[in-house]
Amino acid sequence: MQPDDPDLIVDDAPAARRSLRIGFVTETYPPEINGVATTIARIIDELRARKHAVQLVRPRQHRFDAAAEEPRFDQVLMRGLPIPRYPGLKMGLPAKRALVRLWTARRPDIVHIATEGPLGWSALQAARRLQLPLSSDFRTNFHAYSRHYGIGWLHRPIVAYLRSFHNLAHCTMVPTEALRRTLAGCGFRNLTVLARGVDTMRFDPARRSDELRRSWGATPADLVVLHVGRLAPEKNLGLLAAAYRVMKRHNPRVKLVLVGDGPARRWLQAQCPAAHFAGMRSGADLAAHYASGDLFVFPSTTETFGNVTPEAMASGLPVLAYDYAAAAALIRSGVNGVLAPFDDAPRLLEAAAGLALDPSPLPELGRRARETASAMGWERIAEQIEASFALTIRNGTATGLDTPMPARLPPC
Repeated sequence: MQPDDPDLIVDDAPAARRSLRIGFVTETYPPEINGVATTIARIIDELRARKHAVQLVRPRQHRFDAAAEEPRFDQVLMRGLPIPRYPGLKMGLPAKRALVRLWTARRPDIVHIATEGPLGWSALQAARRLQLPLSSDFRTNFHAYSRHYGIGWLHRPIVAYLRSFHNLAHCTMVPTEALRRTLAGCGFRNLTVLARGVDTMRFDPARRSDELRRSWGATPADLVVLHVGRLAPEKNLGLLAAAYRVMKRHNPRVKLVLVGDGPARRWLQAQCPAAHFAGMRSGADLAAHYASGDLFVFPSTTETFGNVTPEAMASGLPVLAYDYAAAAALIRSGVNGVLAPFDDAPRLLEAAAGLALDPSPLPELGRRARETASAMGWERIAEQIEASFALTIRNGTATGLDTPMPARLPPC
């Protein structure tokens, strides 16, 4: 059905018997390439497999973008604008009235908001107006990113916005207990820890490719250091370059391969002219890149989780990272990876140098990393999300969302 409202492209999702009707709101979705988009797509696939009906509300990505209509899955496409410094990504525009009409016509059992942009805020307001059970995700450290883009003065206002946003939901899902404690200390309420999953069939050591390694100029005797992710200031890439230089000094056979793209690519190429820049990769091609490395180095300090960590581990790569986010939750240092104290650059560089000097532990660390990741299948995660949705629906508006915030909140 084609509605009169210009914001609204597709009607609602039909309910399946004995299933939930889930209004799922996000400002990023494949074919956009980022961890949030990939995770959301997988969660939706798993919910549909469990016989739930999902109505996906997202920005139209380009003028030829068409809304999918599949069993238990319909899409509503909204207007959007490009995100500064993130070409290819859109943020949704405010659309509260359209969402009120949509959810009045066919009321979902629950609304889940995955991103905190203008579209997410509109969905939050619409759901509250209709008194719908409402859950949210805390997925991206926008407040931490501000420090890497010369707008550190916005840190506190961003935290205040995020806190206001999520405290209007009945439940906010966070990926680790450490993040839950941090957010609770900043005044966030109704937090639930729900870990992320990893596709262990796609990310598999069996995808290792000698041919791919040769295309990088790497022989079996070389130590390939891999990094996967957006090449952007918030990823702490200066420390990645420093780790590579330290490792190269200790072991001339170290090679650096970077998968991904972004605004810092040209700067990083100048810092590491001998590195191989593989660009954006996806699907089986991305999995082969992971599996064909020897060590994954990830020095970011701005992750809420960091999907690349379990993807690397599932691929049989030991991870060198800070004791933080996914690495802190999944890695036992010296057993299935190597950790440095959070934001302690000298210790991370020291660990990198040690692995370059003696890479012999890496195969066993990688084998154990794979074992750890094997317990992180998406089916189990979907069960937990389903249970969280059911609890949120039962609680409804009885969770005290209108409780006033304390007069004084801790600085965050």
